[in-house]
Amino acid sequence: MTRYVYEFSEGGRDMADLLGGKGANLAEMTRLGLPVPPGFTVTTDACREYLATGEEPGELAAQVAHALVELERRTGRELGGRDNPLLLSVRSGSKFSMPGMMETILDIGLGDASVLGLAKATGSEHFAWDSYRRLLQMYGRTVLGIAPELFDRRGSTDDPARLVEDFKQVIRDATGEEFPQDPGAQLYRSIRAVFRSWNSERARLYRRREHIPDDLGTAVNIQVMVFGNRGPDSGTGVAFTRDPATGARGVYGDYLRDAQGEDVVAGIRNAVPLAELERLDPPSYRQLIDHMGTLEHHYRDLCDIEFTIERGTLWMLQTRVGKRTAEAAFRIAEALVDEELIGEDEALARVGGAQLARLMFPRFEAHAETKPLAHGVPASPGAAVGAIVFDSAEAVRRAATGEKVILVRRETTPDDLSGMVAAEAVLTSRGGKTSHAAVVARGMGKVCVCGAEELTVDVEARTLTAPDRTVLAEGTVLSVDGTAGTVHLGALPLTDSPVGRFLDTGERDGALTDAVARTLEHADSVRHLGVRANADTPEDAARARRYGAEGIGLCRTEHMFLGERRGLIEAMILAADETGRRAALEALLPLQRADFSGILAEMDGLPVTIRLIDPPLHEFLPDRTDLAVRVATRPTAHDRRLLAAVERMHESNPMLGLRGVRLGLVVPGLVEMQVRAIAEAVVERLRDGGDPRAEIMVPLVGTVGELRIVRAAAERVLAEVSKASGLTVDCPIGTMIELPRAALTAGRIAEAADFFSFGTNDLTQTAWGLSRDDVEASFFPAYLAQGIFATSPFETLDRDGVGRLVRIAVEEGRATNPTLKIGVCGEHGGDPDSIHFFHDTGLDYVSCSPFRVPAARLEAGRAALANRADGASAAT
Repeated sequence: MTRYVYEFSEGGRDMADLLGGKGANLAEMTRLGLPVPPGFTVTTDACREYLATGEEPGELAAQVAHALVELERRTGRELGGRDNPLLLSVRSGSKFSMPGMMETILDIGLGDASVLGLAKATGSEHFAWDSYRRLLQMYGRTVLGIAPELFDRRGSTDDPARLVEDFKQVIRDATGEEFPQDPGAQLYRSIRAVFRSWNSERARLYRRREHIPDDLGTAVNIQVMVFGNRGPDSGTGVAFTRDPATGARGVYGDYLRDAQGEDVVAGIRNAVPLAELERLDPPSYRQLIDHMGTLEHHYRDLCDIEFTIERGTLWMLQTRVGKRTAEAAFRIAEALVDEELIGEDEALARVGGAQLARLMFPRFEAHAETKPLAHGVPASPGAAVGAIVFDSAEAVRRAATGEKVILVRRETTPDDLSGMVAAEAVLTSRGGKTSHAAVVARGMGKVCVCGAEELTVDVEARTLTAPDRTVLAEGTVLSVDGTAGTVHLGALPLTDSPVGRFLDTGERDGALTDAVARTLEHADSVRHLGVRANADTPEDAARARRYGAEGIGLCRTEHMFLGERRGLIEAMILAADETGRRAALEALLPLQRADFSGILAEMDGLPVTIRLIDPPLHEFLPDRTDLAVRVATRPTAHDRRLLAAVERMHESNPMLGLRGVRLGLVVPGLVEMQVRAIAEAVVERLRDGGDPRAEIMVPLVGTVGELRIVRAAAERVLAEVSKASGLTVDCPIGTMIELPRAALTAGRIAEAADFFSFGTNDLTQTAWGLSRDDVEASFFPAYLAQGIFATSPFETLDRDGVGRLVRIAVEEGRATNPTLKIGVCGEHGGDPDSIHFFHDTGLDYVSCSPFRVPAARLEAGRAALANRADGASAAT
């Protein structure tokens, strides 16, 4: 018989797959002897079966009943009893934290009879009836699917007993049925509602955003209720063992007296800082600090803790490894190394390239003289500028047009997730560092200011009123500083971040830059993948080298033919004979040589892979339509010749036409001119005492025959330049693998190649039959929404399809040429997940934009550690 129910005392944190993260951590705290209200967990297996069949497993009811009997025995109370009744909470808990995305139902067990028993046992009729009111409202919305506003319309009285009758009528009117008085029915229907919430729209959206698999399901945690709303000696709060925004040690969190946990998370009332608890309830404060230390030492990480104090008794309701900002992630990881809780390998494993990239983003310039419009809680640091919008739909609509927006709400709810994703920042007038807005924004790396009470948000009127009574309409531009917790009218200028300055100068100026430097140093010490940059100018090359690039993996020569040089390309295309074409190429030669010489100088001693011209030649000519208009209205002989050339060279699908190696084979002298420019630049650097290491890359090869012809031509030019200069010019010659046929025949192509470099942009386009420029604005959003793509294959490599082509090319290429050097120079070279694939596949290096180099270095180190860990697991 499959087991679907585990008491908290039977589990542990290593059972998150089965018990979900919340259930596993409740079990772990129970094992540590912390004061956890007793309860049990319904496993994710039960959820998956329910979602697959529409019914819970047959054994589940009996197992829940057995666990419930044991819970009643331990507490001495009966669920739904008429005298001091046992009340339960029913909460979701997936393997990965999904804050606020699924359902919770509190106060299960209350009814018309048991509410009287609760009033008698607690001595507070108001408390008892208010708890009943909460149950009706949560049960109606969550289990029965009643619109929240139907309850809000009835909520016009302060008498909770009257509200109970009103809310029961809402349920009758909306469903045609009575609220169930049987506590067992309440419990089982609540369990099913939590199961169903796994597939709610907001949960699916969150999983897509966070790349959480859809087939995990959620566990359900059933736990004895404890109440923070029993008076001034009660309360509820959230605590962090370190500051989740900065990583600094200290006492961080929120506490709300005489309130339940949902009141804190919802941000409906503004809490006091956790440090205030020391004054309000010293014994509970000391116990909490002690438990926080126990948990951080046990988990060896920042812990996020939920707790309740009921009539002076502290209860620990949840712990998890806390979400944190990118800055906090680096600082905490290295601080734990210094405290000897973890090693450098684990510190590196706990941060990611995406987090490092966030730290490189700009911040606002110093604005001491700029008076803030309002102050709030600095919930998630960074700086953002955008136009005010008041709902998620508007945020998504405007962002889709390219406009930067700030989502402004009284407080956010899980339904606001799409707007938070679309916005540059989130601003709320209620809530604190542990409100929904703060937690979700930090997890996304979004700028967030919460609890800006000075601002009045009128969603219906779509206005924001400042303390000085200035009314700001939707579309007004604001600047939001998530580090300082301030809001400013208008667009403030941005400046580089400390990490950006460190990467440019190498100077460490504080705990953050020191942590980043140490992490990168360790990543460099363990990684096997080299990291190069895609750079086309000496300036880009210099920046790449400052950021730690070990060479240039892609220098695109076509970018050098733009601007004033476009006329020389036109001259080559329009040349009437071989003499004219050769004259144009000879005019281009010194310009190309100077380009290459400058880049080789910046990358002295490091490899520079120079790709021969790739795009179709007509891209260097004026637009066909514009030319036709000019010829029709103001004809000139030159324009007529240009139009004739454009017409002659027009292709229906130029990206699959005359480009890349094909140009070199049909335009006489083009390859020779570029190779000569490279070779003469090498000679120039050698004579200047440099150490140039140029490599020549032939694009869009589909057959070894193409590469052999171009290689022969290149080698003739290299030999001529070597003889004329008296210096040896030895440039490796390789090719881009960017067509499926090239990948599938890589064993043959490797016969004529010194290296391969995967052009994964084109390889993805040709493997999928997609035009990147078109599909990302057309059907990709629908594919992502329907789960066909978990993420765009142009952002993260498609391992099953394109990845298989890469593996085939690597295996067959090296079978032919064991010394074949292999890299990647497409956009995937800077994507964290793709970097792990390239490491596993055995590539020698990745190449990406200069700004992505630090993140790629870090991810290459993490990939090496992950590979080492996988090897150790396999060995055991």
